[in-house]
Amino acid sequence: MTDAYAREEQNNALLSSLHAKSSQLKHITLNIYDNARDQSTLDNTNEAFSSMGTNLRSSMGRLGRMAKSGDKVAVLKLAGIISAVVIFVWVVGGWIFGLVFGR
Repeated sequence: MTDAYAREEQNNALLSSLHAKSSQLKHITLNIYDNARDQSTLDNTNEAFSSMGTNLRSSMGRLGRMAKSGDKVAVLKLAGIISAVVIFVWVVGGWIFGLVFGR
């Protein structure tokens, strides 16, 4: 009777080991699926940045044509806007940097 009990215990141990391995395999499979889904998100983000780059390039071309046309008021307005944006980013960036690093 003890021999049968020992074999039953071995079977239970092997069965629990097999269950643990199958659970790990399921977890790995789900991680692979999630990673593949994240890759499609990255591809969509890449397309959005590519589109933004194209739009920015065309805007810069229009700004260049405007500057070449000699409209000094429009060029001064553009320079003022760019300067204000740079100063704003500098101040906000310094404030965020101070919050993050405690300076």
